[in-house]
Amino acid sequence: MVASQSAPDNDAEAMVGALLTASRLLVAVSARSLAAVEESLTLPQFRMLVALHTRGPLSLSALAAELDVQPSTAMRMIDRLVAVSMVERGTVPHDRRTTLISLTAAGRRTVTEATERRRKEIARIVEAMPAVRRRELLKALHAFTEAGSEPSVSAGAVPVW
Repeated sequence: MVASQSAPDNDAEAMVGALLTASRLLVAVSARSLAAVEESLTLPQFRMLVALHTRGPLSLSALAAELDVQPSTAMRMIDRLVAVSMVERGTVPHDRRTTLISLTAAGRRTVTEATERRRKEIARIVEAMPAVRRRELLKALHAFTEAGSEPSVSAGAVPVW
């Protein structure tokens, strides 16, 4: 340990390491859940499906902004998802130049089933923790997501990601 580092700096670094490890676990859970439902989709493609499921039909530019990607990247993802019947393109009645991207029934089913599998696996992991640790984790996660300005997910809701 460097003598100039204070205990709060070390605490923050330990927290960052723990969160990176936890995020790796959560990404693995997400990947397994998606693979069990639709193995041909990538996590970024699934993220697009979730955004459409949560927000409803979106224009290309709104969808790209939602995912924080370039419109050309979003367009390539949309093309792939149209090809596998997960999303469809439509037009806005009052502005036929604007294309809206929306989920198909298969896309909605994929989001719902993968999210439910993920929820069950996370529940299994949480249930393996001692009750006192679960309460501590809940408080810490609320503080973490609040600090990051992330809205909470209510029970039964589909998380944005």
